[in-house]
Amino acid sequence: MSIDVRRRLDEGAFGAFHRRLIFVGGFGILFDSLDVGILSFVMAALILAWKLGPTTIGLVGSINLVGMAIGAAVAGTLADRYGRRTVFLVTLLVYSLATGITGFATSVGFLIVMRFLVGVGLGGELPVTTTLVTEFLPRPLRGRGIVWLESFWAVGWIVAALVAFFLIPAFSWRIGFFVGAIPALYALYLRRGIPESPRYLWQAGDRAKATAVARAALGEAGVAELSSARAQAAPVSALFAPGRARTTIALWVLWLTMNFAYYGMFLWLPSVLVERGFTLVHSFGYVLLVTLVQLPGYLSAGWLVERWGRRAVLALYLLLSAAAAIGFGFATAPGMIVLFGCLLGFFNLGAWGVTYAYTTEQYPTLLRGTFSGWAMGVGRVGGIVAPFLVGSLLATHTSIVTIFVMFAIAMLVALVAGLLVGRETMGRSLEEITGEA
Repeated sequence: MSIDVRRRLDEGAFGAFHRRLIFVGGFGILFDSLDVGILSFVMAALILAWKLGPTTIGLVGSINLVGMAIGAAVAGTLADRYGRRTVFLVTLLVYSLATGITGFATSVGFLIVMRFLVGVGLGGELPVTTTLVTEFLPRPLRGRGIVWLESFWAVGWIVAALVAFFLIPAFSWRIGFFVGAIPALYALYLRRGIPESPRYLWQAGDRAKATAVARAALGEAGVAELSSARAQAAPVSALFAPGRARTTIALWVLWLTMNFAYYGMFLWLPSVLVERGFTLVHSFGYVLLVTLVQLPGYLSAGWLVERWGRRAVLALYLLLSAAAAIGFGFATAPGMIVLFGCLLGFFNLGAWGVTYAYTTEQYPTLLRGTFSGWAMGVGRVGGIVAPFLVGSLLATHTSIVTIFVMFAIAMLVALVAGLLVGRETMGRSLEEITGEA
């Protein structure tokens, strides 16, 4: 990449364009999170409305993750071939429309099919959005900016909790999915608001357009058309090329265990509270409180990640997440449930923000979408297993303590994997990290 373009991207001030980019990308992530959050509350409501057992509910939660695994791997590869912006919009529309249709489900079979399609769109949107924003952010604030981007996930859960608390008890579980269809309209606005990544345009061969987009985006004269170039998609075997195998395996283990713990804990949180005797409305209230602290968890991690580095913040937040999971498993009184639930949401979601930033920084431009998508897709396997496993364990009367100790162990494994990735990326340009300089 030319010194001129790279300097504009890496050394420029964090300005209005970057704030707008984070907001536009984050708003899509907000609705992704809203969909996942709504599912967790709907699962609790369906137990009562359709008289479903834990195993069936676990299957509903897991099938969504099957779609997400496929969507992440496929969309990441397509983003390296056709561009980040186009794939982001397509995946956004897929999951939005499928979410709205899910609200008309009248059988478990139909619900499962639609949740799979929702997962394909949802899983594809997340890695592509993170890749696009990563390639625009200036070096000194790149990690913080990605954590801020991912913090919209917490806002989506807050909206989901509010919808569940105020609307689902009054109108039934279907209203949650209808609200989740709103991004289909918002995608029309996004088409005009997001330019293609200059880094992608440069590596794909459209260097004049890359320069023009960088200048236009960062406040200089010139408006460029978006690229129609098609880069060569990376073969899957490149994931394990010399010098990359350790990073790939460590990131896959990190994503696998993070997903296992997150989806196992948070998809089942309302249902666990119902299992412990709290009413449905009251359990929504508890989860709303737990969800509110996720946002400061993200923001604190974003503040620390450019001071202590990615690895140190990730390790600390995962360690404290594991401790909070054990505390939640043993908690029985409402006050202790809220306390440890809040600590769990704070530290676990802060760790997630760092994980996204750390992952997308590890690979060169024309491999970034593919490799990040595969890491996130493989990670979804943990999310596929966890909801079904928790349902099966609850069906056999396994204690809540045992289940949450299992999640604590998973987060400790994630901690070790994060340290084994091996490269601290704070303060370095993407080209320096990946050898493209």
